[in-house]
Amino acid sequence: MKETMDYSSARDLLLARVGPAAAERVPLDRCAGRVLAQDLIAAENIPPFDRSPYDGYAFRAQDTQDASRAHPVTLDILEEIPAGAVPTKEIVPGTAAKILTGAPIPPGADCVCMYEKTAFTRETVTLFAPMRPGANVVRAGEDVKRGAVLARRGDVIDAGIAGTLCAQGEAQPQVYRKLRVGLISTGNEVVEAETAPQPGKIRNSNRHALAAALQKEGMEPVYLGLAGDETPNIARLIQAGLASCDAVLLTGGVSVGDYDLTPAAMEASGIGILVRGVNLKPGMACAYGVKDGKPVCGLSGNPASALTNFYCIALPVLRKLAGRNDPIPAEITVTLHNGFTKKSPGTRVLRGRLDLSDGTARMILPEDQGNVVLSSTIGCDVMAIVPAGSGPLPAGTVLKGFVL
Repeated sequence: MKETMDYSSARDLLLARVGPAAAERVPLDRCAGRVLAQDLIAAENIPPFDRSPYDGYAFRAQDTQDASRAHPVTLDILEEIPAGAVPTKEIVPGTAAKILTGAPIPPGADCVCMYEKTAFTRETVTLFAPMRPGANVVRAGEDVKRGAVLARRGDVIDAGIAGTLCAQGEAQPQVYRKLRVGLISTGNEVVEAETAPQPGKIRNSNRHALAAALQKEGMEPVYLGLAGDETPNIARLIQAGLASCDAVLLTGGVSVGDYDLTPAAMEASGIGILVRGVNLKPGMACAYGVKDGKPVCGLSGNPASALTNFYCIALPVLRKLAGRNDPIPAEITVTLHNGFTKKSPGTRVLRGRLDLSDGTARMILPEDQGNVVLSSTIGCDVMAIVPAGSGPLPAGTVLKGFVL
């Protein structure tokens, strides 16, 4: 164990010790937001045949090489080809086929003219300008060519991937199993939401804040219970979580006071602690370990501190466990809309709202960034990193950050 390391080093240390959960096959209509456990390789061309992008007429471009308004060319219509039908006649000199959007190009034809640019009857179509070969023909494989890599293992299934899976006949794609993440709350002062707190007590907001964050990521939170301030109770719930879940998150008991018992309970459960505290404000107090590939994450009992540490360290680890190939959020550059008046001797994380209204990625800071100010996280969708040694930051300061 290395104490008070940089948060990114702690994150990377833990990332190196976890791998993806098991995979399963799931019906396509239940796959949105799931993580692919297979590369998606095109088994066939899309579209599978040359087709028309318009309602119009298919014919040989050569037949219209001398066409003009003064000298139009009239062709005989051999058949009508609606979408879903197969052409039955070959286009020969002086002939055409009426064709509807999405229908296959008939043999012998090499172009399509939109009906708006023609004059037609039931038997003939008249062209007033020359067409070039290939005009208005969607070629087989123009969207997807057979053998192309369409999506990678670890990609999250979005609308495009879902549609492409269907187009390739993947009715039950292989995805990583949805993570079950156990939640444990510690502290004798904590009561559940439905309980009226007596003097000295507080409601269990960490449980619901973390559950919401996990659900947004497509993970299943499993509440394991309140452990109070007794090492055996905390250890018992940790062990229950390791037996039934893929990871365990605890809040509270990770500082250095007499009642900070989470690290001892982790060790009593056979978990070697890899990280004990990080250089991060808020969120310095923490304890992390891994047992049998399952991360156990001890976070601060202070709500804002717990969420900051969760997004900076725990969530990337959980994303890798969920099979994601991009567990670390992409770095962005933000400009502070309003200033921050405090100095930052160590690395600090600011939370705020992303504003793109003027074309710039501006970050609007809530008035209070305190460790216990949970209400200041409402609506926050971006975090920015303040380098250690920074002084007060005026409005307009540019920082690196990431979107939640």
